[in-house]
Amino acid sequence: SSLTTDLIAAIQKYTPVKRYYLGLGSGDLGRKIGQIPVVGSWIENLLKQRATTTRTKGKKIPGVMTALVVYFFSLRRFCSYLKMRRALKAGITVITDRYPQAEIAGQCDGPGLSAAKAGNRFVSWLVRSEAALYQRMASFQPDLVLRLDVDPETAHARKPDHDIEALRIKSEIMQHLTFGGAHMEVIDATRPYKAVWKDIVRLVQPYLTVDLASNQK
Repeated sequence: SSLTTDLIAAIQKYTPVKRYYLGLGSGDLGRKIGQIPVVGSWIENLLKQRATTTRTKGKKIPGVMTALVVYFFSLRRFCSYLKMRRALKAGITVITDRYPQAEIAGQCDGPGLSAAKAGNRFVSWLVRSEAALYQRMASFQPDLVLRLDVDPETAHARKPDHDIEALRIKSEIMQHLTFGGAHMEVIDATRPYKAVWKDIVRLVQPYLTVDLASNQK
């Protein structure tokens, strides 16, 4: 997020640019719920358990309400995606924080309902409908995907409120994602911020008409 903010600040001096968050935001919401006095921690743990079950292959989606909540977050992501497409059509440079993929379900911005088993016909319809949304989003390839490669231990040290095992799973999955064959550059994000920033400026430069590096000196 910090890199996205700084990149937009650098580019918007010369050309219109917009940022779109294409993640779900469910994790941040859960942590906010956890801060509610007395019952917050209990509710957060319950939500985590149901979310984990829904993301696990071979498990059963725990009820219609859970499926509806997951579907709602996917719809919200799809709305952000449509706004992004409209900005691109208007000739605006777009930078996204996260990007949906349809290769692996249940993790790393993939379909939330396609990993576990549906319990009834209505949930099955939600699963198919959500999968179609992700197929549509993933079919549009970004010009450039910047994958910040960081080991789980370093990621946990930077964000200790995140579960280390979940970070290990995500780190492994990210090694296999192709985002539909989009041009991807992998950046070693374990290094200091300035070194990572220098690489990002170099990699986005071919997509800009202004010499971003020289204008920051």
